[in-house]
Amino acid sequence: MPLIMFVALCVVLMLGYPVALSLAGVALAFAGGGMFFEVFDPAFLHASGKRLYGIMTNTTLIAVPTFIFMGLTLQKAKIAEDLLETMSLLFGGVRGGLAFSVAVVGMLLAASTGIVGATVVTMGLLSLPVMLKRGYDPALATGIICASGTLGQIIPPSIVLILLGDVVGNAYSEAQLAMGNWSPETVSISDLFAAAVVPGVLLVGLYIVYLLIRAWLTPDAMPLRTKSERIEARGERFYLRLLFVLLPPLLLIGAVLGSIFLGVATPTDAASVGAFGAAIIALVRYGIDKYHGKETSLRWLIDVPRETLSITAMVFFILIGASLFSLVFRGYGGDHLIEQLLTDIPGGVFGAMLLIMVVMFLLGFVLDFIEIIFVIVPIVAPVLFKMGVDPTWFAIMIALNLQTSFLTPPFGFALFFLRGVAPESVPTAAIYKGVLPFIVIQILLIVLIALVPDIVHWISLG
Repeated sequence: MPLIMFVALCVVLMLGYPVALSLAGVALAFAGGGMFFEVFDPAFLHASGKRLYGIMTNTTLIAVPTFIFMGLTLQKAKIAEDLLETMSLLFGGVRGGLAFSVAVVGMLLAASTGIVGATVVTMGLLSLPVMLKRGYDPALATGIICASGTLGQIIPPSIVLILLGDVVGNAYSEAQLAMGNWSPETVSISDLFAAAVVPGVLLVGLYIVYLLIRAWLTPDAMPLRTKSERIEARGERFYLRLLFVLLPPLLLIGAVLGSIFLGVATPTDAASVGAFGAAIIALVRYGIDKYHGKETSLRWLIDVPRETLSITAMVFFILIGASLFSLVFRGYGGDHLIEQLLTDIPGGVFGAMLLIMVVMFLLGFVLDFIEIIFVIVPIVAPVLFKMGVDPTWFAIMIALNLQTSFLTPPFGFALFFLRGVAPESVPTAAIYKGVLPFIVIQILLIVLIALVPDIVHWISLG
């Protein structure tokens, strides 16, 4: 029955029904049928009230809407646009400077937004036309935009890591209690943020190394602007403008992550500081633009809260549906089935982990990271933790795996986002070709962290 239930969920999703309703609907249908035939204990459904109350009172999850608000504010108030423009001028004297600026700004946007779709679309709209106009190879241009746009999966403060922190933390506590440890250790969102810093920086570094190699091997793919063009584009007081554009987001990111890493604030508190700080930066920028007579608008004051509410409602709606699905799945003994399946796989922990990574990679083609985190992780994580898998390492591996899945043709979400905003002159084949080197880079990083798991503990809050 658990396998039939999972297959039924996949069928309903492929029919195009909303994920949250599909999860809850399938769960309730199987629960109702099971109670009718007296093969399902209704006590599992009775526990749903406590589950939903736990979701409503989970203070950790308050960080989700506040981080979303922060990211949308920086995007809607054109701060991301200013970052990309000034960074491209800063790197203008280097061959491939525009590509380097896309990678650096992608990292900064990832650390300030954490929203993959928004970052890819923003970078595609702002940088792709400029890169094509300057003669960049379309495959290279689209590849670096897609790769940089997905950095929000791994670079903190990431919505993925926030959700993973809550789910993995609960699963780790559950696994320890099942093994008789009545004083279980905890895994916090702060732990995952610290663990993700080194892999995230390594990934950006590998991107830049690849761009340097391409600039050396295929200089025609990244034309260099003349000195007179660079001077004319920068204009007067460029470095003062660079400081004005770059310093506020860096201070905001430093305040958010620094307060978490130093133990001054929880991720929830830091997210509130980030949201407030982003709003102040946007308002100051509006006032300065108004003073200089530039055309500007406060439309973001309406759009940002509305989109924050919409995204947050979607996240929590899916979480509620996933909780119901998980309860019914366990009521049919699905957790024992998964445990038996994973423990019987040849290769022990390695074989079980490899299978789960492959399954999650494939699911990343058709499901968003939110569904995968809320549906798959609670089912498989307790089993792996009982087998001795490090929960922090497991969470980082999932984040990197999903990021790679979102880049992989033909179904990667990042490719769809960029295809939607790319000019018709850029063929889809060029986008697919452009992301392939970055997929290889990410797989190499996953293998490296699999071989040297201590990388995720190089920055420790303990």
